[in-house]
This record gives sequence, C-alpha cells and structure tokens, in this order.
Amino acid sequence: MTDTILSNITDIEGEEMETVTPTDYNIHLFHEGNLFDAHRLFGAHVYRDDSETFTAFCVWAPNAKQVKVVGSFNNWRGTNYEMTRVNAEGIWRIEIPLDLTNHLYKYEITTNHHEVKLKTDPYTFYTEKRPNTAGIVYSLNDFEWTDEDWLASREACNLYQSPMSIYELHLGTWKKEEKELIGYREMADLVVPHVLEHGFTHIELLPVTEHPFDRSWGYQGTGYFAPTSRYGTPQDFKYFVNECHRHGIGVILDWVPGHFCKDAHGLYQFDGRHIYEYEKELDRENYTWGTANFNLGRGEVQSFLISNARFWMEVYHIDGFRVDAVANIIYWANQGNQGVNEGGIAFLKKLNRAVFEYEPSALMIAEDSTDWPQVTSPVHYGGLGFNYKWNMGWMNDVLTYLETEPDERKHVHSLITFSLLYAFSENFILPFSHDEVVHGKKSLLNKMPGDYWQKFAQLRLLLAFMYGHPGKKLLFMGTELAPFSEWKDLEQLDWHLLDYDMHHKFNTYSKELLKLYKDTKALFELDHRSDGFEWIDVNNVSQQIFSFIRKSESPEDFVVIICNFSPQVYYQYKVGVPKASYYVELLNTDRGSYGGSNQVNEEQLKVKNRGYHGKPCYVEMTIPPYAAVILQPFHH
Repeated sequence: MTDTILSNITDIEGEEMETVTPTDYNIHLFHEGNLFDAHRLFGAHVYRDDSETFTAFCVWAPNAKQVKVVGSFNNWRGTNYEMTRVNAEGIWRIEIPLDLTNHLYKYEITTNHHEVKLKTDPYTFYTEKRPNTAGIVYSLNDFEWTDEDWLASREACNLYQSPMSIYELHLGTWKKEEKELIGYREMADLVVPHVLEHGFTHIELLPVTEHPFDRSWGYQGTGYFAPTSRYGTPQDFKYFVNECHRHGIGVILDWVPGHFCKDAHGLYQFDGRHIYEYEKELDRENYTWGTANFNLGRGEVQSFLISNARFWMEVYHIDGFRVDAVANIIYWANQGNQGVNEGGIAFLKKLNRAVFEYEPSALMIAEDSTDWPQVTSPVHYGGLGFNYKWNMGWMNDVLTYLETEPDERKHVHSLITFSLLYAFSENFILPFSHDEVVHGKKSLLNKMPGDYWQKFAQLRLLLAFMYGHPGKKLLFMGTELAPFSEWKDLEQLDWHLLDYDMHHKFNTYSKELLKLYKDTKALFELDHRSDGFEWIDVNNVSQQIFSFIRKSESPEDFVVIICNFSPQVYYQYKVGVPKASYYVELLNTDRGSYGGSNQVNEEQLKVKNRGYHGKPCYVEMTIPPYAAVILQPFHH
C-alpha cells in the first residue's frame, strides 16, 4: 500500500478522508508507477476545510500549455478557472471554493500546437449518459453496504478446492423492457434469483466501465473509474453488487488494461501527445479492434491502471477480474508471438502483486490464448501472478471435436484427451463464453451436428463432460435456454424458448447438473491436482467412449464418468472401476425428463470382481447415445 497522509480535511458527508493535496511523496510514487490509490489524488473531490467547502480538480497532462476546468458551473467557459501546473512532469490542479457536487465538467486542454481539446476526466467517478460525455462531480460515500457475511466467507474460502461455476453476463441484453435497457437495481432483482435457481456461484460482468458504443459491449472504454451510466448511478451499481453478495454470489468484472477507445473525449492523445498510449505507431495501434494500446511501461499509466483495479475492489467490493486480451499484453499487438513485450509482462506481475497485497482472496483471471508458462504461478516463483487462466485450448479442441460429424470423430479422438496432458500446469477455468456464440459462429446447440433431438443430446453431453473435466467453469448467459440462435447483441435473450418442451427440459437438466456439481466434492475439490483425475479407458476410438474417475480428498469419495460421443446405444457395456460393493447413477444425461431416450440404469450396478480396463473389477451397464453417465460407488 502506498503511504497516505491524513489531515483534518473531511469530505462533504463529514467522513474523514485522505488528503487530496499533492505531496512530493505521492507525486513521486505516481510518476514512478507505484501510487496505487491515484484516484484519491486525481479527479474531482469535494471536501470541507474548517468552515469552507472546496471542489478540487487534478489531472495529469504533461504536454499541455494550459489546462482549464469547464462545466455547468461556469457556462463551459474556462476564464478564471485556469489550473496551476504543480510540477514539471505535468500535474495540474485547481481548488474552487464551491460545492460542485452533481455538476458536469471537462478539462479544456491547450496543446503545444495551440489546439484546444475538451477531455473527460480519466479519473471521473460518473459520467453523463451516452451519447453525452462530460464527467459528473460525484460522491461515492452515501451507500450502506450489508455484505459483511459474504466478505467474511470470501476471506475464509479456499477458492481452489471450492466449486466455481461462473455466469457470464452482458447487462444490456440479458433482458429488456420494450427494447429499453434495464437499470442496475432492477437487473439485480431479476438476475440474482435466476442465478441462484440455476446454481451458479459467480456472475462475471462484461465490462461496465464507461464506453461510448453499445456494441463494443464495454471492451472499448473511455471512463475506467466510472460504471457506465447506461444502467444508472454508481450507487445503483453498488446495489447490484451488494444484492449479489447478500445472496452468496461473487461478482467478477471483465477488465481491459491492454487497450482503450480512441474517441475524441477519451484518453487518446490526451494532451495532444500520446501519453496513455505508446508513441510508436506499430506499438500503439491495435489494428484488429481499432483501439490504442496502453503504454504499460510508463509509470503514470501503471499507477492509473493498478489504482483502477484496487478502486473497483475498495469502492464496489468487486471480488476479482477477468483480465481481457492478456496475449496482447504479453506480446506486442502487431508482432504476433514473435515479439515479447517485456514492459507488458512486468506490468502484469506488478498488477497482480498489488491486487493480492490489497485483497489476498481476489480472483485474477487471465483471458490468455498463448502457451506462455506459469501464468498462474505467483510472481515470487517466476510466474505472471494470476490465480486463474481461461483454458482456451480445451474450449477450441472440444468444440472442434463436437462439430465434427460423428462418423469422422475417430480421426480427431485426441482433441478430447489432449487437454489432460496440461490440465494441471495452470489453474484453469473452462470457458464457453460470449466469444464462441457471436459473429456467425452459431450457438452451442447449433454447432452440434445431426437432427433436432441429436443436437440437444450432444449439448447435454458437452456440458456434462465440461462439468466432469478438471477446472472451474464459465458459461455465457442464455446457455441454460439452449438457444438455436447465436447471441443477438441488440436484443434480449430468447426467454420464450422456455415455452417449448425440449428447451424447458434442457433448462431443467442444466439446473440439476449444476446442483450435482456443487454437491459432489469429487467434481471440484482436486481440480488443480493430477491425483484428482484418472483415465479408465482413453483409447476407445471406434466406439467414441471416454471413461475416467474424478476424486476428492477422501479416498472413498470419487465418481466414475462415462461419455459416449457416438449415436449408438451399448448394452451390457463393461467399465473397469475401483473396488466397491455396487455403483448407482448420479446423473444420466439421456433421462426422459431431460429430453433424452431414457436409456438409463435404474438398478444398482453390481460389481464383478474381475480385472478390466486395468482396474480390479468392473460393472456392466447400458451406455446411452450421445450421453454422459456419472456413477457413484457404494461400500458395505
């Protein structure tokens, strides 16, 4: 933590706060890249000193000739509102002897080339609703949190040995009213019961940082310290998080520290020069997305971004971050995997150290498509310092396998097995995210080959395989409805599908699968240890059946999982199993109540004490078509 200097200054609610007056020390830390509460120094802050109330504005603009603050309090004219340059490195500040709470403001920056720019404060806590872009002077103090129990349980929880099933959510398209966006408060009251009913443990929000364009989904941001005003106020967003926490649901933010939007009011060419982004065009320009890459080697940018992460945890009680596009931070954006960005790697290590120093129970999840080693190893062991990483390789391999016609799957058998060669090299999350169901990629259901019935059967099988495979889980919103259409990012989810029999049955299945997952320690307790997984039969290429064991800490607490990726039914099929008196079905994805053909094993499966599949005994059972069966042992 950076040293803080307390004074008798109080904010307008009368609470003691850290001084907003720059000191030589915190200015030094800022330029060095080590001021991790920079939002206390920069931005707009209203405070009382003795009997007088002031609003202080502070901004970093090293190449500006002049900076004025303009807004609704001075008719957007900066005469007599010139800011004072505090130091040679370009910090500007002004104190105005007024309470400007709820006033609009921007910075009027005159560049070295005498161009005048109107810029939104990079540290503003709240902005006008799009398409307007001014910052709003805003206090973040008047909200009463009631999530103490959640915060205490979070501290006590062992993340790695707990179930984690994440619901990835885009607030703008989950549900709409008359095609209008629903606000944070109403969304909380709708989403929380849905997430609880379906058994998810966390919500992951697509970026809520302020952004100009709805269809960027928040990934091209302009206001990193401002929850988007599309859905309401900062206090409304606190209500959303608080309601999640009160009901035992964690909240993860999608967060984009690699690149940002180039709109004129934002960070790009902030003072006429490239101060937040790299100066060199090849390093700066992210041609794929039309954005600018943050200059992660610059101290002031490091202070900005690391402060931002800690700000969301401190002010909004966020439980962690899914860090977007880590590949574009590890490697230079326009050099592929040829050019390692040492500054980017140093930034990621510094970020993760600072986050875990502030909150040891945080989730820091890398969305990383590379094979860079030790992404989820601590920095002091030579790693990047994340504690989770999306397993993009598993996702791509499994979807490629399932999109292959069944009679051709024998040729791509290893796509299912390959992930177990590296499954324990990192702490993985298995993701079926929004990225897999947009831009013509089709929905998960519609990726499955075959007829109507076969598509549903294979989607049930896919999710059962996912929840049986080592690693925590993430599903994009709407997966529980089994939509035929891919994500339509201007419309709400296809809620009407629940009126149709097969979709309703799939929805029932998804709830029961997640309940079983959370109730079965063998499915999550040893996710990140190789002794939690054991193949039974990995070589059945002709029948396309994979069987394996998942284990918990307790030797007698395990499950046997059999996945049949063919359309055939197999009767009296032998499966080698560990010793037990008998086995029973915990789950059969072919149950009639799920929309299946009801090829189930209702009776206890008696163990035959002869070796098979390298195991001391076996059971004989019915293997349903396109289905997974989970067996639980019983011992006398």
